Amino acid sequence: MAKDIFRIAVIGAGETGTPLLDKLLDAPFVELLGVADLDTEAPGMRLARSRGVATTTDFMDFARLGEAVDVLIDVTGVAAVREALRQHMQDSGNHHTLIVHETVVQLMLSLLGGRLVQLKHSVEDY
Repeated sequence: MAKDIFRIAVIGAGETGTPLLDKLLDAPFVELLGVADLDTEAPGMRLARSRGVATTTDFMDFARLGEAVDVLIDVTGVAAVREALRQHMQDSGNHHTLIVHETVVQLMLSLLGGRLVQLKHSVEDY
């Protein structure tokens, strides 16, 4: 069944997450449920707050929303984040929410920009 609106949360609000957030915030078919990052002053966190979008430093806040989230976009580049999200989905029985990896985001942004976009991640761990 086709969707009219996508309920999305973004994990990671730095150099990779911010350009994605720009696109998501302007899409009338996206309900941005929130943005998570350890750095409350990351560019995407500031952008989200300026547009009235919820922010948190605990990415699991969005996983705990269960099936109220259609897509969790992880652009942290941290394997432990992906694993924690996958484990939570398995443990909670959530077969609805999709977890999107930063490689898919790189592909989407590259297609939109008409050129290969390089992702940048710090070594910071969650």
